[in-house]
Amino acid sequence: MPALNLSLLRDVYAVCRFPPGTPMAAPLPGSFSLLVQASEETTLVCPIDQAPPGAEIDVGWRCFRIGESFDFSVPGILASVLAPLAQAGIGIFATSTFSTDYVLVKAGDAQGAVAALREAGHTVDHET
Repeated sequence: MPALNLSLLRDVYAVCRFPPGTPMAAPLPGSFSLLVQASEETTLVCPIDQAPPGAEIDVGWRCFRIGESFDFSVPGILASVLAPLAQAGIGIFATSTFSTDYVLVKAGDAQGAVAALREAGHTVDHET
């Protein structure tokens, strides 16, 4: 599996769940946010200070961004990040964009995640 460059984003995030079809404005631009409207629910991931009222909210997530972009045909990119986290007993929330992948861990697990990722050969920087 490849060694990657990751950034630990500075914000603390909330993962919010709404009933399916809930109208939702996109979060303010920033380092990372996510809005998924699926048939079973609407999910919003945003900085904690943007979490809207009325949602089921799980707070206290930190986000790692993979620095490289890979063609969709390259296997094992996300697995190379998730495997060391799983071996360290760290739960995740993962998502992807067209260009890269994001992995969120609970804030209390962030330093252990950094250590596990570095031990696996990845480089982890902190966003400034």
